Amino acid sequence: MKRAGFTARWLPILLLMPQLVIIAVFFYWPAAHAVQSSFFLQDPFGFGSTFVGLDNYKDLAGNGEYLSIAWFTVIFTVLVTFLSLSIALLLAVKADNVLRGAKTYRTLLMWVYAVAPPVAGFIGLIMFHQSWGPLTELARSIGWDFKLGVNFNDTATAMVIVSVWKQVPVNFIFFLSGLQSIPKSVREAALIDNRSASGRFWDVTFPLLAPTGFFLLITNITYSLFDTFGVIDTMVKGEPGNNPMTLVYKVYVDGFRGNDLGGSSAQSVVLMVLVLALTVFQFRLVERRIHYT
Repeated sequence: MKRAGFTARWLPILLLMPQLVIIAVFFYWPAAHAVQSSFFLQDPFGFGSTFVGLDNYKDLAGNGEYLSIAWFTVIFTVLVTFLSLSIALLLAVKADNVLRGAKTYRTLLMWVYAVAPPVAGFIGLIMFHQSWGPLTELARSIGWDFKLGVNFNDTATAMVIVSVWKQVPVNFIFFLSGLQSIPKSVREAALIDNRSASGRFWDVTFPLLAPTGFFLLITNITYSLFDTFGVIDTMVKGEPGNNPMTLVYKVYVDGFRGNDLGGSSAQSVVLMVLVLALTVFQFRLVERRIHYT
């Protein structure tokens, strides 16, 4: 078999240059600038800066509010990731079994993905309005207390629900594609070996979806940490100090509203290191249990 290749060594580098330039300009340069700024106490108007070493990081370690926000971010990320994946998987399994009206059913599940995060947050504000929100009134009518635990209140619960609602469609698309890529012969063999639908799913279908699930696990954690910014900003923009927020929104509030550029940079560096460590952990430990066919 003849192996395809490039005739010139510079051609693959040339083809990669646009992407490398984008990564360097929009990721590496801002990341390096954030690391540098985290060691300084900067004037918000650019008139000067003072080197303070690790003082910004020490302030974060001793800041009870920051640690509380970090704990809320962990809970928020776990809830959004777990609910988004589990609901999307359930819907994908059901959609895969639909014979009549399948395209209409899938379209109704996927259209939410076209909604921008700020718009989703605004819809959440309407649906969960404290005085006349339809979902708030429904919850009160059945006596459901929104409070879930540490730092959770009505706003936090609404943030989780809206973030999950926004992310379910993209997970649904990937899970449905993974289900439809399973060979028919494998399904028929599983049907002969195990008459239980749940048994076939956990013994055959779910392991074959493991690569898709691992990919979605990483993307959903990233979404929960960063891409929910638009939803959170819309829902707590009026008074962020009285509402829960995630670490990435805390960076924005301290940097752009509080003009604490050094402290905000230190927070972004901490968040960057945590995400990097989490990604390495996932690829080193979790991916070892994934079997690609």
